[in-house]
Amino acid sequence: MDRNSVDWKGYWPASPTPFNGSGEIDWQAFDQLLDWYLERGIHGLFVNGTTGEWFSQSNKERRAIAEFLVKKVEGRIPVVIGVTTFTAKESIELGKHAIDVGISGVCSSAPAYSKLLPAETLAYFETLSEGLKAPIMIYNWPHGSGIEIYGELADQLANLEYIVAIKDSTPNGEQFKETTKRVIDRVRVFGNFMVPENLDFMLKYGGDGTIGGGSIFGRADTQYWENVWSGDIELARTHAVKNQALLEALWLPGGWAGKYGAYQSQLKKIMELMAVPGGVVRSPRLPIIDPKAISEIREVLKSFEIIK
Repeated sequence: MDRNSVDWKGYWPASPTPFNGSGEIDWQAFDQLLDWYLERGIHGLFVNGTTGEWFSQSNKERRAIAEFLVKKVEGRIPVVIGVTTFTAKESIELGKHAIDVGISGVCSSAPAYSKLLPAETLAYFETLSEGLKAPIMIYNWPHGSGIEIYGELADQLANLEYIVAIKDSTPNGEQFKETTKRVIDRVRVFGNFMVPENLDFMLKYGGDGTIGGGSIFGRADTQYWENVWSGDIELARTHAVKNQALLEALWLPGGWAGKYGAYQSQLKKIMELMAVPGGVVRSPRLPIIDPKAISEIREVLKSFEIIK
């Protein structure tokens, strides 16, 4: 397998997992959220990554989400589900279930906390690849895994048989570009291509898509990629400028947290203000309840005409 084995491209929301006030998965809200995404023409869906709060879910819940997604989406778009755990064995178990029920592919970062060395990271993904024999997206998430995937390591991983894509969420812009240039001939690259500088880079060197937290702009996020594909670059650039301004207004540099709370907490508050069914966060995350913070988030959204 390689990048040509899958048709993954464009704008994919990194979907939150809606929880209710009791901490249970809110399946009705999840169903409504997926309708909201599909109505806006998303090109694919990523679930149970960082935004999906996989770390607070049991493996039983993670399997239930995979089954729910397959029934809901019905093959209309590709769906990739996160299978990150602390061991390759457990990730393979989750991944096999996901593929068996009809999920398009799986995604994993290097296991958190252990801060794997390069040889250990390579061994983890070799084991995952051999154990699943299905499309795998690597998730470079230095803030959560404690390591960077770049340079020679990225090259080695791109050569593994079932690695078909990378979601590169490094805060290092130059490293992101270098990794893209090194691996895009073999794997699909998803990253922050929706800002002016990286749009220009993509037009020269290539790039496949963006997996963005929740899709705050909605249809405009998917339209960006459709404009790129059709050659309407100035229309795409207009959105890229607006998107960069919104990122700078709401998120800390590197995108690992919001200015007003944890990443998931701020995104879910934004979605609540947008009247989009994202639910609430689950422990250990805490919701944003400070009136001043909520007021400031609301004013940012108003200034970008996202809400009235």
